[in-house]
Amino acid sequence: MELVDRAVSADIDAAARAVITAAAAEASRYADEIIGTGPLPGTAEWDAEQNTDIPNQRTLAWHLLSLRIQLAAGLDGIETVLGLRFQGATWATIGKAAGMTRQSAHERWGARTTALLDPMGTGLPQTVADDDPEVAR
Repeated sequence: MELVDRAVSADIDAAARAVITAAAAEASRYADEIIGTGPLPGTAEWDAEQNTDIPNQRTLAWHLLSLRIQLAAGLDGIETVLGLRFQGATWATIGKAAGMTRQSAHERWGARTTALLDPMGTGLPQTVADDDPEVAR
């Protein structure tokens, strides 16, 4: 029983964090594979994309795909949602990627992203979409 006791009482916090980190890194690798990382700076392809919306679209698509992969793997995806909100992604877009409504996405991640993006309560960064479904306009 000593091994069973150890198994059910061992501190697993560090191990759980390591597994989540590894899973998130793997989701990133798959997003790179599917969406791509874009051309290298200084190349003709990179120059051709400058002053276009392609880099922003690629970044948004990459994060949305990474979120989908993370959710399918059972992760929460809060870090990715935080990045998406900072990039200006709406709750409707995040919800679509997550397979839920904008309201459900906001209910799942809204309070946590607001707490992280506006810890002092002075207002969200200007890049964050102004689309809180609970605020009457």
